[in-house]
Amino acid sequence: MSILIIAEAGVNHNGDVKIAKRLIDEAKRCGAGIVKFQTGNLSSVVSKTAQKADYQKRQTGSDETQYEMIKKLLLSREEFICLSRYCKDVGITFLSTPFDIESIHFLNTLDMPFWKIPSGEITNLPYLIEIAKTGKEIVLSTGMSTIEEIAAAIDVLNNHGAGAISLLHCTTEYPAPIADVNLKAMETMRKAFNLPVGYSDHTQGIEIPIAAAAMGAAIIEKHFTLDRNMNGPDHKASLEPDELQQMIRVIRNVELATGNGDKRPVPSEIKNIAIARKSIIAKRDIAKGETFSEDNITTKRPGNGINPMRWFEVLGQRAIRDFAEDELIEI
Repeated sequence: MSILIIAEAGVNHNGDVKIAKRLIDEAKRCGAGIVKFQTGNLSSVVSKTAQKADYQKRQTGSDETQYEMIKKLLLSREEFICLSRYCKDVGITFLSTPFDIESIHFLNTLDMPFWKIPSGEITNLPYLIEIAKTGKEIVLSTGMSTIEEIAAAIDVLNNHGAGAISLLHCTTEYPAPIADVNLKAMETMRKAFNLPVGYSDHTQGIEIPIAAAAMGAAIIEKHFTLDRNMNGPDHKASLEPDELQQMIRVIRNVELATGNGDKRPVPSEIKNIAIARKSIIAKRDIAKGETFSEDNITTKRPGNGINPMRWFEVLGQRAIRDFAEDELIEI
C-alpha cells in the first residue's frame, strides 16, 4: 500500500483563511494526499496564564502568553467548513486535528476519513474516550510518550469503539534535533503493537522523513508553509512548497525502490546475465578426447555457456570435439 503523505498546514495560515486556501493549493500541487489543519476552542485548549514553549518564544519573539498567541491563529467553524469544501473542489483530502472535545464534535460533522490525535492528547482520557466513540479510524502521534503510555492510550481507544489505529513516531520539538529523532523507535512500536507505524517529522529539511520512508513508514506527516520567514510558531520548522514537492517526489521514488522483498532477477537485469557472468571456456586449443583440466579450461565472459558452479563436474571429462581457445565448453 502506498505511503500516505500528510502535508501539515497546522496553524501556518496565521489565522487567515486566504492563506489557508493557498496552503491547500500548494499541498495539492506538491502531490500530498492530505492537507491537515488544527482546530480548537481557545477557552478549552489553554489557560490564560499558560506560557509558550521555548521554541514558540524563539519563533514568535514576543512576551505574549500561549493563550494570546493561539488566539491569533484560530479559524472559525465557518472557515473550516469553507476549507473542507475547498479541498473537495481542489481534489485533496481535508483533515484537521481537534484539540478539545467540542472540536471533536464539530469536526465529526465534516467529511474526514480518520482522526489525527496529536501527541499532547495521548494522556487526555476524556478526549480519547470521546474521539473513540465516533468509531472512526485513528492516527495517533506518540511524541513525548513511553511505550506504556502508548499502550494505555490504545487500550482506551479500543475499549471505547475506535476504528483501526495507526501510530506515528514523533519528536515533539520544533525543530527537532537530529540526534533525538530515533527512527528505530518505529520498529519498536511496530513489534510491540502489531499496528501500522509512520512518522511525523519536526526536523529541518527532508532527509529524515525520506529515511523514515525507507524504513517502512506507512504514513509521513510534515509541516509546510508558504514562507519560513512568516511570523508564527511553526514556520521555521516547516518546508516551503518546493521543498515539500521534492520530499514527496523522493519518497515516492524510495517507495518504488523498496519493492516487495523477493530476491530474484528483475526484468531489467535479466538481459545482463550473459554479459556480466562467466562460463567455462577453453583456456587454449583442446583436441577431441583430451581430458578437461585446470591447464586447458578456465572461466570467462560471456555467461551463456556452462555455469562455473559446475566446474568440478566438468573437470576430468573428455572433450567431445575439438575446442578453439576462448570457445565455450560443451559436455
